[in-house]
Amino acid sequence: MDKMRLLTPGPTPMPEEVRLTLAMDMVHHRKPGFTALLGEIQKDLRWLFGTSQPVVAMSSSGTGAMTAAATNLFAKGDQVIVIEGGKFGERWGEIASTYGLDAAIVSVPWGKAITVDHLRAALEKFPKAKGILVQASETSTGVLHPIKELAAFTRERDVLLVVDGISAVGISPCPMDEWGVDCLLTGSQKGLMLPPGLSFLALSERAWKRVEEVKPREFYFNLLGEREKIVKNSQTLFTPPINLLMGLHTCLAMFKEQGLENVYRRQWALTQLVRSAARAMGLELFAEEHFTWGLTSIRLPEGVDGSAVLQCCAERYGVVLAGGQGAMKGRIVRFGHMGHVDYGDVLAGLHALASALEACGGYTAARDYMEQGMRAYEAAMAGGYPE
Repeated sequence: MDKMRLLTPGPTPMPEEVRLTLAMDMVHHRKPGFTALLGEIQKDLRWLFGTSQPVVAMSSSGTGAMTAAATNLFAKGDQVIVIEGGKFGERWGEIASTYGLDAAIVSVPWGKAITVDHLRAALEKFPKAKGILVQASETSTGVLHPIKELAAFTRERDVLLVVDGISAVGISPCPMDEWGVDCLLTGSQKGLMLPPGLSFLALSERAWKRVEEVKPREFYFNLLGEREKIVKNSQTLFTPPINLLMGLHTCLAMFKEQGLENVYRRQWALTQLVRSAARAMGLELFAEEHFTWGLTSIRLPEGVDGSAVLQCCAERYGVVLAGGQGAMKGRIVRFGHMGHVDYGDVLAGLHALASALEACGGYTAARDYMEQGMRAYEAAMAGGYPE
């Protein structure tokens, strides 16, 4: 086996430039050289998030940023509407309940997206709700919720839209200020092409006002303290993962060199490649309409063992894919193509998936799936991506 290809929805492969940066000598996090670097990172993070407000970097996984959002934006007893359409929607509910929030659950079928009509009905049912907690991309299902439309609805109302963008930021557009998103958060190990261990959170002006009213309930996830450090000193409140931030600086420089338009165009094209090829294999897609960029969830044929397919892909072809979660365990394959992945990696993954399905008794389609996939990829690269 020449190469192991990591095609999961996080962690994702790292560029060579990032790996080299991570191997650099350690520096002190309070010295001028590193604080200057943090100043550059802050400027670039605001550009990436599409916001004029500070972007807080925290030493945690994305779940830490979700926790920080819940505990800084809402007081104990506040009601929040939780959009539950997968495992990570469920996580919003678990976090809210753990910290004493009144979590009003609005469920949508797995594989489907929330709509503005759903949200309007939810606010009529729960008029005291102070926030909406939702995923941009529900990583467990491959659904992309319509954040732009939801934000247009919520920004005219006294309710905060809190968006988990862990598998969306750096993958698909979500410009905070332009759309009117109140809180956008992400983690380091997906679109940002870093190891796990960093999370990022940005707030709108009205969200910061809410934080000032609520006041921090956590010693560590203290967003007011983090903002003060960023604005006054270009520092973090506590000791950060220094090497990850150095790697982040390299990643953001790569994004700026490419331009976000080109980053999004490539992610959209890879998504079209996988979806077209999967259909050509005779497979069904789990998310038909509102689908994530950078991740494709594919239904497995009846009688095919999902764990056996994943094992065959890894052991025979060196391709690591992800399986389903919860009720979808063993029933879908989650094919990741986010971050530092190109069409060569994706074509290798498609070959592995087709061959594994054949070995496991579930593949009967024609052999032109790669040709159809590449046609879709080339058309998407030429035609751009939807706004």
